[in-house]
Amino acid sequence: MLRGMNPRYIRFFKYWLAGSSTFLLDLLLLFIFVDYFGASYVSAASASFLIAVSVNYFISRKFVFKGTLQSVGKGYVNFILIALAGLVIIAVGMYVLTSILTVHYLLARVTIAGMTGLWNYLMNLYVNFKVAGKY
Repeated sequence: MLRGMNPRYIRFFKYWLAGSSTFLLDLLLLFIFVDYFGASYVSAASASFLIAVSVNYFISRKFVFKGTLQSVGKGYVNFILIALAGLVIIAVGMYVLTSILTVHYLLARVTIAGMTGLWNYLMNLYVNFKVAGKY
């Protein structure tokens, strides 16, 4: 199916698959933290995001950004630093959408996911894994 496609599109598709699966983990953890443990939606969204993005790092390193020369430790630190900027978007967006606009917390999180996903992909592609232009 992917044979003959531009390798950049294949890499983005793999990132989308990895990101989608870890985003489902993110949503599941968010639901558990809020509905079962009574955590606030902002702190729960932050915790679930950090757990899911950690899982995403190891999947992305193996499956998406093969061939990076970045060490696992340094790459993980960079990945988390990039994710922290996404976390700010999530925390602010969750507050605005749920507290001010009264959007359900799960719908708010899904709405914010596209922005943070794109941010994380581009920053990891061009800054962290440095595979831009490589196949």
